[in-house]
Amino acid sequence: MTDQNTNANPNLGKPLDIEEFTDMMGLANASAALEFLLTVKNGIRNTAMSLTECATPEVRTEVRNQLRQALDMHEKLSQLMVRKGWLHPYNPGEQLQLDLKSAQMTAKIARMPLFKDRIKALETFDTPQ
Repeated sequence: MTDQNTNANPNLGKPLDIEEFTDMMGLANASAALEFLLTVKNGIRNTAMSLTECATPEVRTEVRNQLRQALDMHEKLSQLMVRKGWLHPYNPGEQLQLDLKSAQMTAKIARMPLFKDRIKALETFDTPQ
């Protein structure tokens, strides 16, 4: 009897070849930095919106200070990412290539047999048919 899941993942049962993923750490760092940058941007937007809800001048002053700090963090993080080559805001072609490389690495990772011993557990979940 053959395992149905083996056909779904051709790498299942093969040893993990980590040498294929030597640049994974750099991509992980870039991915974490991008996630942080997006979080900072979200915080900037929310803080700017909250300025319209401030009831007193003291609160408004404090929120403005927080907004300035968030803008400063965004600038520093963006500069770091540009310096490291993780972000190309002025060159869409280079940014596209970086995004494609990241997507290809994600697809490779998804095909890795990282959780081959847990596939049977997936069959125990009650799923709609």
